[in-house]
Amino acid sequence: MGLRTAFTSPSRSVSLTLNFGILELNFKHTMMWLGRSVRNCCSLSVTSQHRLQNAHFLRFKTQTTFHNKQIKVEYLQGESEGIVIFTMARFDARNALGKQFMQEFGGALKEVQATSNVRVLIIRSTVPKVFCAGADLKERLQMSEAEVAATVNELRTTFTALEQLTMPTVAAIEGAALGGGLELALPCDFRIAGREARFGFPETSLAIFPGAGATQRLPRLIGLSRAKNLIYTGRQIDADEAEAIGLVDDVTDADGSFDRAIQLAHEILPKGPIGIRMAKEAIMKGYGMDLWSTHAFERACYAQVISTKDRLEGLQAFRDKRKPNYKGE
Repeated sequence: MGLRTAFTSPSRSVSLTLNFGILELNFKHTMMWLGRSVRNCCSLSVTSQHRLQNAHFLRFKTQTTFHNKQIKVEYLQGESEGIVIFTMARFDARNALGKQFMQEFGGALKEVQATSNVRVLIIRSTVPKVFCAGADLKERLQMSEAEVAATVNELRTTFTALEQLTMPTVAAIEGAALGGGLELALPCDFRIAGREARFGFPETSLAIFPGAGATQRLPRLIGLSRAKNLIYTGRQIDADEAEAIGLVDDVTDADGSFDRAIQLAHEILPKGPIGIRMAKEAIMKGYGMDLWSTHAFERACYAQVISTKDRLEGLQAFRDKRKPNYKGE
């Protein structure tokens, strides 16, 4: 399959970070402990890092390099046209959610939302043994209280923008998804995890809590009691437990989450894009309504698909006993 690659523009400035609040005097020791924990989970030689990175790119026959970019945006072509991949590649900091990282991520979201032929978005990491290790603690140490408050709000806003994308989104998770890194995966429609993935919210170890959406999204996914347990204790869970409690939708062999995400995307691609878009809106917005209000909202959403050319194409294809050719019209 062919591949077109684009990078996010550095001029898109959305400075986003996670609020780690006013830290106690023992913060440095806690941070050192947390850093060792994540490093042990994520460490791998630079040679191995680039070997894994290049293995993914060779599959798509691309010769594009990162050029110091932390978020890479790939538009697949051919039979996979309509699939877009965000690749997180901040190798020096385990995809920590620093300012540049979030500027690029926010810019990529705007770019994808403005591209009409995008059908599915996949988010993955090529940093070995880590999906996203959470906030950039070194940056947090340099922030004033006002800066922290502003950047956490920006982070929350960006994750909401991810949640509100009109196309289905898939997080392909390998390795550690911790704190803000797990908060990044929660807004996605689907989360697929490799067998060695690990999940957790260590924020309470720093006398704070996950404030970029986890306290609201997590209970809706796994229930109040389980959400409280993960957030209060800060414990980490493996992929099997994450699947058992509903945090992830599917568990694959190690390093298999991206392949499964591509497979899922191909299951979605031939379906009517307008129907999927309106179904997502009906589900996401209706979820917070009372049952009677949802009926009216569903009716309004369904009205948007009745007059489409795609609906007529689906009926014609059924009559002709052929595959439909949906164009999003």
